[in-house]
Amino acid sequence: MDDIFSFEKFIADKRKKLGITLRGMAAELGIAPAYLSDIEKGRRYPPDMDRLIQIAKILKLTEDEKHTMFDLAGEGKNTIAPDLPEYIMSSKKVRVALRKAREVATEEDWEKFIEKLNRKQQGG
Repeated sequence: MDDIFSFEKFIADKRKKLGITLRGMAAELGIAPAYLSDIEKGRRYPPDMDRLIQIAKILKLTEDEKHTMFDLAGEGKNTIAPDLPEYIMSSKKVRVALRKAREVATEEDWEKFIEKLNRKQQGG
């Protein structure tokens, strides 16, 4: 995968910017350097959620960067971001809302919804 916004490029770039060697990061993750190299070269799928959380800590990712990494990991496996299934399955209302949105919501509807949630999060 040569996409500039791929999972493998994202973690390799973050690791290198922090000056962490491939061997050093592999040791912190408890995996073989060859396995991490394969992940960074797109020869293996992104790892599971537990390992992604470890990667986020090692790379000192911000919350937004962590969400980006989760999205890229999901895209790398051609599935939903790994931080979302548990939340989706935890509430029937969430599943109903997503199905309804799939039928009728526009991008503009989603933008308004996100803005409303942002205001609520900021106490407004």
